[in-house]
Parts: sequence; C-alpha cells; structure tokens
Amino acid sequence: MTLDPATLPERTDVAIIGGGMVGLSLALLLARSCPELSVVVIEAHAFSLAGDLEQPSFDARCTAVSESSRAVFEHIGVWARLASLVAPITTVHVSDRGKPGITRLEAAEQGLEGLGFVVENRVLGQVLMAAVSNCPAIRIVAPLRVERLVPDAKGMVIESGDQRCLASLAVVAEGAGSTTLEQLGIHTRVTDYGQSALIANIGLERPHAGVAYERFTDQGPLALLPLPDAGGEHRAALVWTLPPTQAQELASAPEEVFLAALQERFGYRAGTFVRRGQCSTYSLRLSVAEEQVRRYLAVVGNAAHFLHPVAGQGFNLALRDVARLVEAVVAGWRRDLAPGDLAVLEDYLSGQEGDQWQTILFSDSLPRTFATGGALPALRSIGLITLDLVPALRTEFARFGAGLAVRAARLPRFAGEGALP
Repeated sequence: MTLDPATLPERTDVAIIGGGMVGLSLALLLARSCPELSVVVIEAHAFSLAGDLEQPSFDARCTAVSESSRAVFEHIGVWARLASLVAPITTVHVSDRGKPGITRLEAAEQGLEGLGFVVENRVLGQVLMAAVSNCPAIRIVAPLRVERLVPDAKGMVIESGDQRCLASLAVVAEGAGSTTLEQLGIHTRVTDYGQSALIANIGLERPHAGVAYERFTDQGPLALLPLPDAGGEHRAALVWTLPPTQAQELASAPEEVFLAALQERFGYRAGTFVRRGQCSTYSLRLSVAEEQVRRYLAVVGNAAHFLHPVAGQGFNLALRDVARLVEAVVAGWRRDLAPGDLAVLEDYLSGQEGDQWQTILFSDSLPRTFATGGALPALRSIGLITLDLVPALRTEFARFGAGLAVRAARLPRFAGEGALP
C-alpha cells in the first residue's frame, strides 16, 4: 500500500471514496481479482501504517458476518486472521415475548460451521487495514475530503481543493448520508421507523455457547449476539430497538438500572447480565439511493442502502454487492471495457438488484411484522411454531440469512492465492 496523506494521482482506474469496511473490502477484492487495475482509496479521516484507525465506522459496534461474507474474506486472504477473532453463531433462538412461538436454527443442521460470525468493527477494521497496508496495488489518500465529482468525456473527475484526479470509475462508499450523493443530485428514499437502536456490549455470567437471540417485544426487536471472550469475561453484543426517548434515557442510566431493565425485557435465557460496556444510540430508518450507477459512477454500502439492523443483513448485502461489482468490472476488463463503462455497471446492477430488493424487503418487513399489534401476534406465534416444526422452511430461512440463497459472485482465482502478506 502507498499511503499519501494529501496528494491525489492525476489518473486512476478505480477511485473508492470512503475507507470503511465496505470501501477497503472493495479495494482488496479489486487488487486480488484484477491486479492490473490501479486502485485509490480516498478517506476523509486519517489512516496510520501503525494500525491506528480514526475511521468512525471502526468502533465498538459489532457485525454479524454471514457465510457468504466469510467466503469473500477468504478470497481476499483475510479470513485466516479473522477466524480466531470472531464468535461463530451455532444457534439462532427466535422468540416473541409473551407468546408461545419459538424456533431454533442450528448451524449443524445446515452443514455449516456457523450461521454467522460476530466480530467487533474495530477488530475487522484492523484486519482489513493490515491487509491493505501489505497490498502494493492499493493507494490510500488520507485524510482528504472529496468536494466534487464532475463527469468528463473519459471518466469522473474527483476534485479536492486545487487537486484533480480522473478516474475511469468512481465508487461512492461514504456510508449513509453521503454528501457526495447530495452534490451529484442523487436522492435517497427514506423511511423513518420512529425508533432508535441502543448498542452496547454486555458481560454475561456464563458462556453464551454460540447462541444468538432474536427476541421480538411490544417495543421492537432485541438481538443478543455472541462475542469472543475478553479478559476472561463472557460477552455478547446487544442491539435493542426502543422508542427514541427511552433509548436515550437507558443509554445514560446507571449501569445497574440499565442491566435491570434489560434483564426484565429479555429474561434469563442467556443467564444474568453482569456488565454494560459503552452505550450508543442511533435513529433507525430505511434509506435507499434512487440511483446506484451512472456512467463512470457506482454507489455501494450504506450510501446505496441503509437497512434496519434487526436482520443483520446490511453489511453482508453490501459485501455481496461489491463482489458482484468486481465480477462485472473484471469481465468487462477482459473485453477491453473500462471499469466505468456504462454497460459494465448496468451488467452489475441488473445481476444484483434482485438480491438487493429481496434483502431490503425482508429487513423492512420483519420489524414491522413483529412490532404490529392486533390479530398478528397469534399469527406470528403460529409462524414461529411452523418454522420450528418444518425442517425445509428452517433450511430456506437459514440459507437466506447466511447469504446462500443467491448466486455468489464469480471472482477470478490465480496462482499463489492465499493469505495476503
């Protein structure tokens, strides 16, 4: 990796705007799959070769990496490092608070090591950054804030101050609320759920045994995901959906008050909660960009679609997106088409939009269904009981959650592939 804190190259094949988890994964996929391409990552926050990460997405929050994402990480050579830093989800326990319906999804029943693998974003960021640091094909320009993207006859001109860089393909991976999309006039359709997610790591009195809990309550869904032990403490990652005012009150409440409220709401299936880590809250909404491709431009990650966290599909969908984008770019490159050729980008989107809309619909409808009153609670219980009793339904549900219900991107393999140095 070349780290340049201020200078844009005059030209590049692919410029990735945003150096978070999605942006770095895309850069590594391009370097792995088509080393002939020049790749630049432009990040507004500072990076350090020493491994210090100022990127705000590399925080104490956690991500449940699906089986499809694990395969992508294996392809780019980082899974060998990640495998010892994640907690496999061996069982998913789904329940509806105060109702009889319960179902369990088992990784062993599907022939999988895990239905997902939970990792702290900070840890994932460190692993990705280490891989990028050892990849000479990737150039990092940071800290530098992109001010404008201007279409040109030969590509997209990236402007920052008095600097200009002509990219055959500019990829916006800035995250939700992208200012670059605003500058380009790309609108997003936003659905506000009127709720907040309260995020914290929780200390447990006993081992979690790889069990993830999805608990639906009258206030919204509550998820508890297994984490690797740290300092001899058993841990889980909490995602608690609440009305905004209540979320803020609990986030600032004394630890004992918070733990008592969580225990009352969740119950004792995971044992007693003994510690609360740092709390944060954020508003929940569905945000979908009205355009994801233009000539010389692609939009990925949370900038393209920001999903409700209850189904844990946001990052995994984004990783499937960029894998399919790389597949299309490499196929076009072999036909002498530039990465930003509109035919290449339309091939990508036409092949991936079915996966996107199926996942968006699922992530949107699940919390709505389980947050609705009236006659639906009895139907929800029947649905969970049916899912528990019919193995074929459980298999389809588990495969969807693992990202295995859609065709995986066909990424090139070449001699010497293994862990990146």
